[in-house]
Amino acid sequence: MVKLWAVRGATTVLKDDPAAVVGATEELLLKLLQINGINATDIVSIIFTVTHDIQSEFPAVAARKIGLVDTPLICTQEIPKPGSLPLCIRILMHFYTELAKEEVKSVYLHDAINLRPDLTSSV
Repeated sequence: MVKLWAVRGATTVLKDDPAAVVGATEELLLKLLQINGINATDIVSIIFTVTHDIQSEFPAVAARKIGLVDTPLICTQEIPKPGSLPLCIRILMHFYTELAKEEVKSVYLHDAINLRPDLTSSV
């Protein structure tokens, strides 16, 4: 049976640079799609967040670059909490799948692995 689930992911960039933001976001999106078997037509929407130190480009540009042209996307900023992981891009993707909820795999890359080390061992 097909259900609506959400999956999370996060990555970091070394500096706030448009190419770095798009490249890191593209890497994260492709990994999320691959390990969860998600096709573009399965995606309902994607929310992207960035930390306050990323301002050079919208992460959604990466989604458009990989062909998600009909997918509703939005970018927003994380709460600037002191001590939080800098230069971080997060994703919350809603999608239809036949996977059971416990089979949906989140993806944390680069320094974002530290956000959820419990979810990164199988990625």
